[in-house]
Amino acid sequence: MYRLSLQREFEARHYLIGGDWGVENVEHGHPYRLEWILDGGALDEHGYLVDLVELEARLATTLRSFRGRVLNDLPEFAGLNPSLETFARILATRLGTGLDRGRLTGHTVRLWESPVAWASYHQEL
Repeated sequence: MYRLSLQREFEARHYLIGGDWGVENVEHGHPYRLEWILDGGALDEHGYLVDLVELEARLATTLRSFRGRVLNDLPEFAGLNPSLETFARILATRLGTGLDRGRLTGHTVRLWESPVAWASYHQEL
């Protein structure tokens, strides 16, 4: 099994809903770090699992939708608590939509909101 990963950093804001989490209920920002991990069992004729240029473009487009935004205001989070886990799932779903499933068998988004806290979401393709 081959595994390829890209990482990017971006900032976004949110506030937690549905419970009493003190200061987390007040709008605040996080310096997120995303790691996108792609899995596959075979390489192409050039020795690549997938085209990195295409992945980088997909990742840039996806993050542009969230960078600097208040997550609670976005349609993807309507009625949802914008937790780290939920954000990882939303990012993974968006990044996975339309991925070439030729050689890829799955992908994972690992999302940090601080140097010590992360969540991940995995999708089989």
